[in-house]
Amino acid sequence: MLRETRPELIEANTFKLIGQEWMLITAGNMKSFNMMTASWGGFGVLWGKDVCLAFIRPVRYTYKFVEQNHLFTLSFFEEKYRGVLEFCGAHSGRDTDKIKKTGLTPFQTPKGSISFKEVKLIIECRKIYFQDINPANFLDPSIETNYPAKDYHRMYIGEILNVLRK
Repeated sequence: MLRETRPELIEANTFKLIGQEWMLITAGNMKSFNMMTASWGGFGVLWGKDVCLAFIRPVRYTYKFVEQNHLFTLSFFEEKYRGVLEFCGAHSGRDTDKIKKTGLTPFQTPKGSISFKEVKLIIECRKIYFQDINPANFLDPSIETNYPAKDYHRMYIGEILNVLRK
């Protein structure tokens, strides 16, 4: 059973939550959606709003869904779902039915986006800004090593509309 809470009441260490436990970024609707595993992102306050930062490479299938929709979710799972997150990070929804392969149960959130019944935490967001990573702005040249294929991320800033947790 999920219940609503406020962003400031999230008790988890967000560095651990994103960087170590990972998340699924999901966008679309019940007829057509995709999700991808991510371990880069953040939370904060910007322009007087509670926001999240999500980073997606344009080559990822989920990119198309985030581009075409105003809403997206960040879904967090208990450790027993690590294999699901690994699978969703290693396989593309272009040629794999991730729902069938993982056994996740999608549902429509109160605001109309997509998440999964197995989650422990959902952050539901509305896109309010995007910016493409520009390598000319790297002040630390070692950052470039994250981009051997020169496939630089697009950063999305999402206003947090809803937080649901177990």
